[in-house]
Amino acid sequence: MLIACFVLFLAMVAGCLAAGLSVAWALLGGLGLFWALGRRQGFTHRQLWEMAWKKCQKSLIVVEIIFLIGIITGLWRVGGTIPYCIVMGVKLVTPGLFLVVAFLLCVALSYVLGTSYGVSSTMGVILMALARSGGVDPTIAAGVILSGVYFGDRCSPASSAASLVAAVTDTDLYRNVRQMLRTGLLPTLLTLGAYGFLSWRNPLSRMDQGVLDALRGSFSLSWLALLPAAVMFLLPLCKVPIKWAMAGSIAVSAVLAVAVQGFTPRQVLLAAWEGYHPADTALNAVLGGGGVTSMMVSYIIVILTGLYSGILEGTGDLEPLQHKAETMAGRIGAFPAMIVVSALTAMVLCNQAVTSILSEQLLHRCYDDREEMAMDIENSGILIAGLVPWSIACSIPLAMLGAGSSALLYALLLWLIPLCYLFTKRFFYPRRAQEK
Repeated sequence: MLIACFVLFLAMVAGCLAAGLSVAWALLGGLGLFWALGRRQGFTHRQLWEMAWKKCQKSLIVVEIIFLIGIITGLWRVGGTIPYCIVMGVKLVTPGLFLVVAFLLCVALSYVLGTSYGVSSTMGVILMALARSGGVDPTIAAGVILSGVYFGDRCSPASSAASLVAAVTDTDLYRNVRQMLRTGLLPTLLTLGAYGFLSWRNPLSRMDQGVLDALRGSFSLSWLALLPAAVMFLLPLCKVPIKWAMAGSIAVSAVLAVAVQGFTPRQVLLAAWEGYHPADTALNAVLGGGGVTSMMVSYIIVILTGLYSGILEGTGDLEPLQHKAETMAGRIGAFPAMIVVSALTAMVLCNQAVTSILSEQLLHRCYDDREEMAMDIENSGILIAGLVPWSIACSIPLAMLGAGSSALLYALLLWLIPLCYLFTKRFFYPRRAQEK
């Protein structure tokens, strides 16, 4: 019966992908399936709800972060922060180092924002337009941008993915971030070297200033626009909880939107809720979006994932898969097993959140150190989900950039972090390496 439920669930996932529907529908169907299976196994509705809610409570921490991210993505637009970053960032572009600068700009903005979608839809779109108009191979440019936006998606304190991993592993977010920066240093340097070579082979021949002129004409672009980003960056360094740092950034953005950019309070509230959508078509194509409602699917997916994974764990339905995963870990090592489990989960369920939660559930008994497990998830599943073309973690950013899956060959950071960590993990966790 369990196998039949899994097969039917996977068929629903495949059906959603084929029909172009959100995987949230498959997750909702899966929740119903596994709930019915639990009832058939003799569990009461109350018992099943308690199982589901116990796991879902951890997910609600992430929902709060996603909610605040939605507000920020709207208010940073009307407050002038994102327009300022785009215009000033493009000024730094050197034709012979276009790809290197593009990568660094995306790294910086993604670390502050913590969202691959937000950076792809703003800075990423601008950089792709420059690449196409300037004679740079758009496939390579898209891969470079994807590498940059995933830097922060993986290790920013504002990232919902990083918050979810910290929640499911019961670890400290800021300790995880510091360790992620350490484990990501070597692959980031290697990525920069490779992009330096590709920049030399693919220089930018010219620049299209049309969209940049539209941004300058619509916003007052001064250093004040950086205040919301400064608040977001500096407060966590002072040990202020990330939710309060986000709230502070939101407040500063709202003040700037009214006092500097000339928006009314009503327009600011609308931007926070449903995003910013300028009347200018060209400007809207680059700057439009954000807001709480833009993250609605993410809220639903995280909650549904928490609910049905709680049922699977509470009823013991994951035990056969867990046993196989643990056997594999005993043979090839914990991190290689995490790579395999994460890759299969990402390919089948097409979602970062599901990949993180199920990887922890299937392999948690292989780890004595919860922080080590958090790093293994961050250095595998979070990035691997971005390399699966039909996963929403990959397909949405690629769609925003107008690129095909061939761009993944040039998303070097997503490949290099798991590979480098595979060979260097013993230096970060020598005790476990000695035990093995």
